[in-house]
Amino acid sequence: MSLIHRILDHQTINSWTCEKMVYPTREGGRILEFIYSSKQFKTKGGLTVGTATTHYYASEEFKIKQEKTKCFTCSPPEVISGGDYKQSTYCHLLLGLYFCDQVEFITSTFAYSIVQAFREFEGVWREICDDIRQGTLGERITSPKMRKAVLAIISPNPSLASRIEESCTALETLNWLGLIAKLWPSAKYVYSIMTGSMQPYSNKLRHYAGGLALVSADYGSTESWIGANVDPHLPPEDVTFAVIPTFSYFEFMPLYRENRDCSSAIDDFIEDEPVPLSKVKVGQEYEIVLTTFTGLYRCRLGDVVEVAGFHRGTPKLNFICRRKLILTINIDKNTEKDLQLVVEKGSQVLTSKGGAELVDFTSHAEVENHQGHYIIYWEIKGEAEDGILSECCNEMDSSFADHGYVVSRKTSSIGPLELCVVKIGTFKKILDYFIGNGSALSQFKTPRCTSNQEILKILNGSTTKRFLSTAYGY
Repeated sequence: MSLIHRILDHQTINSWTCEKMVYPTREGGRILEFIYSSKQFKTKGGLTVGTATTHYYASEEFKIKQEKTKCFTCSPPEVISGGDYKQSTYCHLLLGLYFCDQVEFITSTFAYSIVQAFREFEGVWREICDDIRQGTLGERITSPKMRKAVLAIISPNPSLASRIEESCTALETLNWLGLIAKLWPSAKYVYSIMTGSMQPYSNKLRHYAGGLALVSADYGSTESWIGANVDPHLPPEDVTFAVIPTFSYFEFMPLYRENRDCSSAIDDFIEDEPVPLSKVKVGQEYEIVLTTFTGLYRCRLGDVVEVAGFHRGTPKLNFICRRKLILTINIDKNTEKDLQLVVEKGSQVLTSKGGAELVDFTSHAEVENHQGHYIIYWEIKGEAEDGILSECCNEMDSSFADHGYVVSRKTSSIGPLELCVVKIGTFKKILDYFIGNGSALSQFKTPRCTSNQEILKILNGSTTKRFLSTAYGY
């Protein structure tokens, strides 16, 4: 068993055990997993290369995990590694509903994948009902291997199809509120990474989940797993992660927010010398530094965390934000967390006054013109009047708390914030762009700020409305 497989398998089984203590599940049940394996390829030296999750889903350890936990994924390997995320998502949904009474919980690596799958479900549920009723697969599934694997599992079930159809008809009138709880009556919880850049999807996920618990997955990075969620009963907003000292050798670089007027283009933290895990202090913010068994030496993750307490002697971390700035023009400094808070305030106006819903967002710091400014792109579901959208734009502009931004706006050295509303499906085009360039859906995160010219071409080409803020009087 490879090192990465041992770490992934150990982490997955331990997490599942911890969840099971709080949310007991039946042995022999099933898991609706929205998991996607990208393609593996060989290097000239003969090594098999792919993402960590791709290796894991293709390994014996993935099968062993299911046998040990006595809970089995709904989808066969041919669906997981199908290579076409749209076809795989449809089959995940179809098989999840075919085994709906056996599903114990619903999961994916990132909350985005679950939300994306159920948004897709809203448009294809009638096709899924037809396939369950007849025991067939429609023309949208063109992969021979995927078709063969799914058709070997399903058989005609008219009564189940009618039950799902009746539920979906009622759910559609409720804007799909409580979809998961209604269609998967035995499900105990929804499990995924819901912190950091996934936090904006938690409201929609909670909408779909109804009364089901949202359990935040453990804290990991590309370089190493870091900590476990030992309090799975807590909502994602309150979750902390207990560091597992055996995953890597951890050091913590103290960070101090005492440099607000610094014009650095990196960030506004003052650093101190790293301290070992045993020397961290409650309430202090740190950047994580780790040395791994696979050869990374004192790798700085760029994650800002706060020590919230201790669990059996190991620190419990609260994820604060990514350290790297994503929006900056001159002396202004705004992180991903700052942007999330601003967009959240604007979307509250959209929902409460406009009756519409924010689907996804990203941003861009426009610096080509003499007076640079921020552009925030919104994809929304539903209709909102121009006056409401203009108010959303003003709310976001006035909600940036960074002193450098406020001063720059007041002195006109940064121009008015621009809100661009894009067509429905624009962010799916961005996803397709990344998938087409080799990214795996299981690892995809919507970029919260971009300067990628291809993505900007998609965004600007799909923009239907533009609004400039008047929050600062012009």
